[in-house]
Amino acid sequence: MRKSKAIILCLLFINCQAPVKKLTAKEIHSNVITIDTHDDIDVNNFTDSLNYTLDTDTQVNLPKMIKGGLDVSWFIVYTGQGALTTEGYAKAAENAEAKFNAIDRLVNDYAPDQIELALSAKDVRRIWKSGKKAAMIGVENAYPMGLDTANMKKYYDRGARYVSLAHNGHSQFADSNTGERDSIWLHDGLSNLGRQMVEKMNYYGIMIDLSHPSKKANLEMLALSKAPVIASHSSARALCEHPRNLDDEQLLAIKKNGGVVQTVALGSYLNAEKVKSFNLLRDSIYKNSASKIGVEMISMRELRRLPVSEISKYRANYKKIVAASKSEIEEIKKIAPPVSVIDFVNHIDYLVKTMGINHVGISSDFDGGGGIEGWSDASETLNVTKELLNRGYNQQEIRKIWGDNLLRVMEEVENVSKKLQEK
Repeated sequence: MRKSKAIILCLLFINCQAPVKKLTAKEIHSNVITIDTHDDIDVNNFTDSLNYTLDTDTQVNLPKMIKGGLDVSWFIVYTGQGALTTEGYAKAAENAEAKFNAIDRLVNDYAPDQIELALSAKDVRRIWKSGKKAAMIGVENAYPMGLDTANMKKYYDRGARYVSLAHNGHSQFADSNTGERDSIWLHDGLSNLGRQMVEKMNYYGIMIDLSHPSKKANLEMLALSKAPVIASHSSARALCEHPRNLDDEQLLAIKKNGGVVQTVALGSYLNAEKVKSFNLLRDSIYKNSASKIGVEMISMRELRRLPVSEISKYRANYKKIVAASKSEIEEIKKIAPPVSVIDFVNHIDYLVKTMGINHVGISSDFDGGGGIEGWSDASETLNVTKELLNRGYNQQEIRKIWGDNLLRVMEEVENVSKKLQEK
C-alpha cells in the first residue's frame, strides 16, 4: 500500500515537473480576436464587379483578412473637412451616405456568408466564433452631421460605433490637431454644439474618438464623458513628435478615464526620421522609373484632387512604377531601413509602460496612409503577433492588446448608454 502511494506521488511529481508547451505565434493568433480599428474605404471598391470578395488592389479585403488572420475590420466613413456652410454640410452628408451604403452592400449583398456587421461587443464575439469576419463602422469627422445633433442617432442607426468630432481642420464641433501648425483655433477646444455631441454619444452608446481633435478638445471630452473613450489610430508623442500622436498628459487622462489607445501602424507617426531618410531615396528611384514609363509623379494631396477616373488611371500607373523599382527599393532598405513592425511595437511597449496593459490596442490606418514593413497589408497581420511574442507578451496580454481591451471599452460604453436611457 505504501509502495503504491509512493508510486502515485512520484508520478504526480513528474507530471508537475513536465515542461509546459509554449504556444507559437500562429497558435496564439488563432486563439485571440484580432481587431483593427481603422481601415479606410473607397466606394469604387464596393460594386457588383469589384468588391472585397476579390483580392482588390487595397490593403484590406476579405482574401487578405483571411490570409493574415485579421478578424475584425473597422471600415471608416471618412469625410475631409470642408466649409462650415449649408452647402458644405450637404455635400459631406452625401459622401458619408455613400460610404455607409457601400459597407451595407458588402455585408448584405456581396459577402453575407463571409462577413457580418457587428453592432456590439457581444456581436463581435458571436461572429468570431461562427468563423466569419466582422465589419464595424467608425466615423472619422462628424462634419457631415451639420448642425443637427439628431444626426448622431441617425448615424448610430446606420451602424456607427465610434465618432471623431473633427479631422484635419476645425469642424463645427471641435478644433483639430492641425491648429498646432499655425496656432489658429476656432473654438479653443469644443464648441457648445460639440459638448452636446459628447452627451449624445454617451447616451446612444457611441465611443468617442480622440485621434484627430486638438489636445484641448480631447481633455475637455475626457472631462465631460461619462464613458470610456478611445483614440482609434494614434501613437505615442514621446517617441515621435507629431500632433496626431498623444502626449503623456493625454495618455494618463485616457487611462484614468478607462479608455484605450489604438496604436497606429503609420510610418510618420512611429519614426519620422526613418521615414524621411527612406522616402528620400525611394522617391528618387520612383521618379526615375516614372520617367522611363512616361508617368508624372504627383503627391497624395494632388491625387485626391483628381477626378475618380484619373485617380484610377494614376494608381494603375503607380503600380507599374512600384513594380519597376522593386529590386532597387530592396537595396536601399539596407542603407535606410523603413519603419517596421519593430518600430510599431516600440510604441505599444511605451504605451503599455505608461498606461498599463489594459489600455492599449492596435490599428493600421490601411488604405489611408498606414502600412509598414512587415505589416504592409492585412495579409501580414500575424507578424504583429510574432513581434509581440518576441517582446515577451504572453497570450493573455496579446489577447488584450489585439481586441479584448477595445471590447471591454465597448461594453462599458454600452452599459453607460443603457443606464442613461433608463433615467
